[in-house]
Amino acid sequence: MEAYRIEDLARESGTTVRTIRGYQDRGLLPKPGRRGRANVYGPVHLARLRQIADLLERGYTLASIKELLEARDSGTGLDGVLGLADEMNQPWSSERPVRVSRAQLTAIFGGRDDNAVNEAVALGVLEAIPGAAEDDAEEFLVPSPQELTVAAELHAAGVPLPAIATHLWELRGHVEHIAERFMEFTVEYVFQRFLDHTPTDAEATEAASLVRRLRPLAQQTIDAELARAMHTLTTRMMQRHLGDGDDAPAALPTSAPAPAGPPAPAPTAGSHSADGVRQVDVRRFDGRPASVQSSGATGEGDGDQVGVLLPASTVRAVRALVGGRRASTFIAAAAEREVRARVMDSLAAEGLEDATDQGAAPPGGV
Repeated sequence: MEAYRIEDLARESGTTVRTIRGYQDRGLLPKPGRRGRANVYGPVHLARLRQIADLLERGYTLASIKELLEARDSGTGLDGVLGLADEMNQPWSSERPVRVSRAQLTAIFGGRDDNAVNEAVALGVLEAIPGAAEDDAEEFLVPSPQELTVAAELHAAGVPLPAIATHLWELRGHVEHIAERFMEFTVEYVFQRFLDHTPTDAEATEAASLVRRLRPLAQQTIDAELARAMHTLTTRMMQRHLGDGDDAPAALPTSAPAPAGPPAPAPTAGSHSADGVRQVDVRRFDGRPASVQSSGATGEGDGDQVGVLLPASTVRAVRALVGGRRASTFIAAAAEREVRARVMDSLAAEGLEDATDQGAAPPGGV
């Protein structure tokens, strides 16, 4: 078996004596053999050094390399483990970094702002390139061109750069919390079975496949939930702001029951009734008539969607009482209750007339 002194091993492996001793201290290299009073190294040590160098080039830390090598030494194939580690280290975005000069940033944002640039570097929106000149030719790496484009669009719309930075810091905190919850969720229900022992090569390969399949699900979920939340909140904002004035439309949910009876002619917003009371055409914020579902009524409007004309003062009073989101439901329920009360009064009156005609004493009579 070929034997090396430590100096020979360093030369063959392309490293240094100091590095080899450092690896030994960390437990990355097996102990050398002895030949007389000298330490000797063999092909196993040379292969291990080359493997460490390869893993370092792939971006692994020495601590990670130690875990991988220990797993292999315990009987776990390294290919599956390395495949899993490579899959975990894949970027979570398809964006390609670009370079931008300070002069380009000045043109994009309409002026030079060194404080804003420093804040962008702190945020990671820009990355300083070592050795770059400290002038307009200085270049930065932009990991996410989309994020820089968003900042430029917001600034062009009138948002100050410090406000954009503050918002991004806040957003990042929320997003990191969401990412942490995703990790906890998938570990608990998917990956826990791989974590209570050193995975075999087959298990590591299976885990890598799961990571590859589940990777896009987080982004898809966030996209769907963000779209839903933005729709809900923008609708709510429009309803709130457009509902402040007399002529503003008020939202009436599709689930709100309408009072029985024929539908009134479609009025124009802001019209007046015969007694001069200002009235509001209750409609959705997008201008379409509010969806009103008839409940148990017979007549021309049965099951139709109708616009409802209400005094603006009534709408405001109800909103003050139950809140804007519940106002339409409250109004519809109150109208329905009034209609049913009138029906009950009518039935009671008819019953009293029938009893009188038949010569019976009225209820409660003597």
